[in-house]
Amino acid sequence: MKKEIKAFDNILALIGNTPLVKLSKITKDFKGSFYGKVEAFNPGHSSKDRIALHIIEQAEQKGILKPGDTIVETTSGNTGFALAMVSVIKGYECILAVTSKSSKDKIEMLRAMGAKVYVCPANVAADDPRSYYSVAKRLHQEIKGSVYINQYFNELNADAHYQSTGPEIWEQTAGQITHLVACSGTGGTISGTAKYLKEQNPNIRVIGVDAYGSVLKKYHETREFDTDEIYPYRIEGMGKNLIPTATNFDLIDKFVKVTDEDAAHSARNLAHTEGLFLGYTSGAAIQAIKQLEQEGEFDENSIVVVIFPDHGSRYMAKIYNEDWMSEQGFFDAVHTDESLKIEYIK
Repeated sequence: MKKEIKAFDNILALIGNTPLVKLSKITKDFKGSFYGKVEAFNPGHSSKDRIALHIIEQAEQKGILKPGDTIVETTSGNTGFALAMVSVIKGYECILAVTSKSSKDKIEMLRAMGAKVYVCPANVAADDPRSYYSVAKRLHQEIKGSVYINQYFNELNADAHYQSTGPEIWEQTAGQITHLVACSGTGGTISGTAKYLKEQNPNIRVIGVDAYGSVLKKYHETREFDTDEIYPYRIEGMGKNLIPTATNFDLIDKFVKVTDEDAAHSARNLAHTEGLFLGYTSGAAIQAIKQLEQEGEFDENSIVVVIFPDHGSRYMAKIYNEDWMSEQGFFDAVHTDESLKIEYIK
């Protein structure tokens, strides 16, 4: 009798059930215990694998998406990669509109997965015909048999995390979690996860991470969309110049804003201290932890889970590139480490 071969049917079976890793060094002087939910362990290396699979399978079940159809979406890179990966397995065409702010690595990875990519100017209004929102909508209208995922305004975005990320964190912490810290872009990750966790324990504090140049923090505090808050920033995949309906602001207790520079250095510091080679938004999330600690948010009994959205390999041309960091003015006497420079032996 042949022994059973232990293998997954395809790569999509690997989505979810990502590990929780205790942070011991970067938070060693902080009150409380800190854990990272490392979403880079998804097969597409980001949390967006969860929503891509969930939204597509829901569309299939409802008969909206049929064999041979085309998937169209706006993306900063990670959702697009996840959609392209799912499309490969399920046999769909994939067309993606990205902003020029997306790293070159991300754009090349989308092409490598067989997606057709439209790169749109980043610093234009959401309703500008050149914006990646408008371009995706136009492509959807022009392409017969296309489905527009529309993650910013799709309730299934948050539902994917309500069904998976929230339960995983609750189980992994044995229900002891006191704080959830997560970056907010579309808002699906933080909203869906928060919904599940607050159903289990309404006293859990949910804290969103926003970027300077984004409208989310002020909108949360005032429910006013203030265009004066909008200006260019470098962090990809978080913050917004519009209000995504996928975000449930009522489930978020507070927002904290971080700078491009601090987020970049915090990501690099994660690699140097915890051995976690993660993305720009992961740096933003750990920077938020630092600021929240300074504000007295945590105490000795705090059990803090921070969601790390993606992998560092997508930012080799940016935060892990010495030339790019220098061009942004991110290196100074404090942040320059000459011992890390490459030495060539001749």
